[in-house]
Amino acid sequence: MNYSEKYQKWLSFADDETKAELLSIKNNEKEIEDRFYKDLAFGTGGLRGVMGAGSNRMNKYTVGKATFGLANYLKSKYSGEIKVALAYDSRNNSAYFAKVSAEIFANCGFKVFLYDTLVPVPVLSFTTAYLGCNAGVMITASHNPKEYNGYKVYDDRGCQFCTEDAKNAIGFINEIEDFSSIPFGDHSKEKITMLGEETLSAYLNEVKKQSLYEAKSDIKIVYTPLHGTGNIPVRKMLSGLDVTVVKEQELPDGDFSTVRSPNPEEKDALTIAIEKAKEIKADIVLGTDPDCDRVGIAVKDNNGEFVLFTGNQTGALLVDFVLRMKKDRLNEKSTLVKTIVTSELGANIARKNGLIVEETLTGFKYIGDKINKYEDSGEQEFVIGYEESYGYLVGTHARDKDAVVSSMLICQMAAWYKNHGKTLIDGLNDIYNEYGYYLDVLNSFVLKGKDGAEKIESLMVYFREKGKTLFDDVKEIIDYSKGVADLPKENVLKYVFDDGSWMAVRPSGTEPKIKVYYSVQDASRENAEKRFDAISSTMADIIEG
Repeated sequence: MNYSEKYQKWLSFADDETKAELLSIKNNEKEIEDRFYKDLAFGTGGLRGVMGAGSNRMNKYTVGKATFGLANYLKSKYSGEIKVALAYDSRNNSAYFAKVSAEIFANCGFKVFLYDTLVPVPVLSFTTAYLGCNAGVMITASHNPKEYNGYKVYDDRGCQFCTEDAKNAIGFINEIEDFSSIPFGDHSKEKITMLGEETLSAYLNEVKKQSLYEAKSDIKIVYTPLHGTGNIPVRKMLSGLDVTVVKEQELPDGDFSTVRSPNPEEKDALTIAIEKAKEIKADIVLGTDPDCDRVGIAVKDNNGEFVLFTGNQTGALLVDFVLRMKKDRLNEKSTLVKTIVTSELGANIARKNGLIVEETLTGFKYIGDKINKYEDSGEQEFVIGYEESYGYLVGTHARDKDAVVSSMLICQMAAWYKNHGKTLIDGLNDIYNEYGYYLDVLNSFVLKGKDGAEKIESLMVYFREKGKTLFDDVKEIIDYSKGVADLPKENVLKYVFDDGSWMAVRPSGTEPKIKVYYSVQDASRENAEKRFDAISSTMADIIEG
């Protein structure tokens, strides 16, 4: 069925609101093609896409198809009563998609737990295991722009579906071709239990157990939840510290009206917070994304300017701090887990402290899966896991990155340094002096629509064909699509250079982007920057050419 036929089919069954939206584009062939040239794919992390009518959009029908397919998979996997937990973030339609999903699960005979208010991703991860559910669903598109939404699926221990579960669920979802078979409607309200303060408090109690430093400090913090879910839980975990919340960004707002994109990886997202920090002479700025699984920080330097830390820099500092505070509790089983595109700096700190270091593919679900395996085998103990994209986890109360526990520990770390007469910048420089300088950068190139998807595919073919000839000093190319060690196959190329520096290229699994990661190691910061400029300009010319 081509895109025009799909468009006509949707007009035949869609509700009035959806039909009106589709009719509004009847004379826009390009728009019709973009909405219907493919079905929004349920990948290894669930659904994520632009909201709107069409098979390649997030809407009632694509969410319903995913939910009904998932329900059928869970029925094939479990006997007896099946329980599912659902939660949602502050995005437009998040509460609606959660309600639609809850009703479908209930109509399938499941016991459903649905939060009565927005909560962070790690809360849903915790709740799924805490209530003994067979699965969990979080409606969120994380840090994506406002037009996006998403659908994340979790297993019975609160880990995002990994390879086997995702593969099986996709099979059941793809079997659904008739949207009229999806059991929409609120026919089984008695099957839905609303969740609120009690389960949220249970989660916060577990987060509090990870506290490492509570000495008094005059550290001044500015925090922004970026219109998302972090406002209440993060502030509760920072109780007792001098915290100023950015009022303009405090309340939920699915339009994210004060920022171009609610992504704490980007300095623009923290502009208002930094202005407030300068005004009140704060030490640190903290920003969490809409679903509060990522956290970014900016730290005041000696000139009173605020420097935005990368995820790798914050991660290295956290590793050093956590291991310093937990020194007496570490043993031969203690383990750090990082992704293949995360800097080696934190890993080298862990190795020096005697920890086992393991790598996973990109995506925190793989770190969560490692935690599950450690619990099953008893051979290793998880201490900390992180990825360069501002996601960190300390503790095993959740199986996903957790900006609530991370925010607490980052602020405790900043307080510890201040009580020792230092800033986090000083701490980072101390680490560089000991381990060498690491310049870690991510460049993302947005390539939208069908044409963009085709270009991304052709670029990956080009890079594979060029091989070691892409640069003069490539020592090794690791192609994860062929399978590496015990990792699932993934469309990632990693170039390791003679000096130990590396570059990795991968298509984003959640956005229309091709991503290039750089990790340049050198004793000299100046040399590292020159090296990065040369490599990154070559890659930009290829991708943008």
